[in-house]
Amino acid sequence: MSPRMGLDLPAILQAATEIADQQGLENVSLAGLANKLDVRSPSLYNHVNGLPGLRKKMAVYGIGLLTADMRHAAVGRSGDEALRAIARAYVSFVRKHPGLYEATLRAPEADDEDHRRESEALVALVVRVLDVYEYQGEDVYYVVRCFRSMLHGFASLEQQGGFGMPLGLDDTLELLIDAFLAGMRVLKQQRVSGLTKPDAWSERAGDSR
Repeated sequence: MSPRMGLDLPAILQAATEIADQQGLENVSLAGLANKLDVRSPSLYNHVNGLPGLRKKMAVYGIGLLTADMRHAAVGRSGDEALRAIARAYVSFVRKHPGLYEATLRAPEADDEDHRRESEALVALVVRVLDVYEYQGEDVYYVVRCFRSMLHGFASLEQQGGFGMPLGLDDTLELLIDAFLAGMRVLKQQRVSGLTKPDAWSERAGDSR
């Protein structure tokens, strides 16, 4: 096997993503990746620190791609329209990159600055979209968490074949987004009207995001 010229991290991550998306993240191995890239396995160690290092790089790469897709979807939109657009982009990303998406779900190590930077960029994007709703303090981060939980739940169920009823998946997603937006309005009105404790969310700030 002749060594491949120009091997670099982007090429490695693209190949690893193709394997993960087509065969599942659990089937990504250095041997299989080397075979796909037509290189010897030791060559990969010039770019990644073994399989754990590859998984870390894939997570960062995946979060970056997801953020880019959502940012592109939000361009020229605001308010409900923007929130709908980034929600659709999130689910579309999972449909397109199921294996890579799985890689993004791993819990990062405390000193993983690359993961922290990309994650913060994704959160900041959603926060900017939510600016129009004028949430105060930490409230916006709880909304971000709920938004992510909703989309992850839908996308994960879809990937696992969890929707058995003969109903349109895209229609289901739109209804879910409608319900989320309606809930946001009700919650916002309750907070403005003083119908909920002002610290109802903030008192749980010790819970990790």
